[in-house]
Amino acid sequence: MAEQRGSNNSAKAKNDDGPDSNSYDDLDGFGVAVVREDGKWRVTPLPMSALTSLSAAETELREMRSSGAVFGLLDIDDEFFVILRPAPSGTHLLISDATAAIDYDIAAEVLDALNVDIPDIDPDDLDDVEPWEEGNLALLADLGLPEAVLGVIVAETDLYPDEQLGSIAERLGFPDELAAVLDKFHR
Repeated sequence: MAEQRGSNNSAKAKNDDGPDSNSYDDLDGFGVAVVREDGKWRVTPLPMSALTSLSAAETELREMRSSGAVFGLLDIDDEFFVILRPAPSGTHLLISDATAAIDYDIAAEVLDALNVDIPDIDPDDLDDVEPWEEGNLALLADLGLPEAVLGVIVAETDLYPDEQLGSIAERLGFPDELAAVLDKFHR
């Protein structure tokens, strides 16, 4: 994804008083909540605020109130993705590109929640740095996506984040449900 990174990531959220609603206008990508209940998958869109604020994404997922598994898939600006899964012990997180924390506040929030320092890389050198993931590669293992398989998907840096998330959906068995929601986003 380093080779996909644009030279100007103007869609960063402002941390002064929360996300700047104008930042949503320039931000590409999507956020969805995925619920597995009674053996069936349900995918629903998340508001754009989930793409700029980890706490907003967590709040949306916690409000799903499902007896089954709930997790979120975030494609941030077509640059990287985040998987988050609220749990009583805290939210399990995975970010596909830790270097995104240099340009994106939500990526910095994810690293902070993981107790990982923001990489010390000059923003001008980002195109020359290979991305790496941070977080829990096993966060979907109990649903049928082993840590090793998720690791392979994340390592496919020549794919765009939506393609990687599509691979995750296919492996878990909800590609049609995800596609139906994404079709509504692109209308």
